[in-house]
Amino acid sequence: MIAAGFLPAAEIKVGEHHTAQWLGLTWNVDTIYCTVIAGVIVCGLGLLVARQATDGVPGKLQLFWEMVVDTTKKQVENTIGPQASFVVPLAVSLFLFILIANWIEIIPSSDGEYLKSPTADVNLPYALALTVIIWVHVVALRRRGFAYVRGFFKPIGQAPIKVIEEVVKPVTLSLRLFGNLFSGGIMIALIGLLPVAVVPFGDLLWKPFDMAIGVIQAFIFALLTVLYFTFALSEEGH
Repeated sequence: MIAAGFLPAAEIKVGEHHTAQWLGLTWNVDTIYCTVIAGVIVCGLGLLVARQATDGVPGKLQLFWEMVVDTTKKQVENTIGPQASFVVPLAVSLFLFILIANWIEIIPSSDGEYLKSPTADVNLPYALALTVIIWVHVVALRRRGFAYVRGFFKPIGQAPIKVIEEVVKPVTLSLRLFGNLFSGGIMIALIGLLPVAVVPFGDLLWKPFDMAIGVIQAFIFALLTVLYFTFALSEEGH
């Protein structure tokens, strides 16, 4: 029995997705199209900044973009060196994409509901983390060659532990992002348990805090990406 003035618990759905079957696999359709929307927004903002870029007085969007790029560039140069400038566009792209993906849940869709943050689906963080880790190993092998592989066997007997560390990296990197964004959905569900008259105020108070968490998580993911490249490309990284 549902008390008057409260939302029914059956209407509160956390972690559920619109799915479709294709090639014998289950696809989370909402995660896919929200990921595409986030990617289109990031690419659109990049093209807009490039089109409006000026040597004179920059606009707010250009200032924000330059701040992100300059901060990332300094971080990379201080930890790896100028020879690893290729990491800058990767880290910036990850930060902006994850930030937009985290914030996309504030955009209402055509049915009146809000879009779901694709980073709250563990599949996207896993894909991003796996891409980063594979990229790290490929670059390290190309730059350092066999010396990189030999680092896993120093000191002798530590190879199994170091291999486990490398296997765990994408898991921990993705679960850190997923856990924080998924908890946001749980908080919204808990707010839905409040009296109907109070729900809009609870949601209004939570959204700014949730957006701040989105910024922090995007920054941490990008920072860890830079650090992983640092460990892999440095002689003492292992």
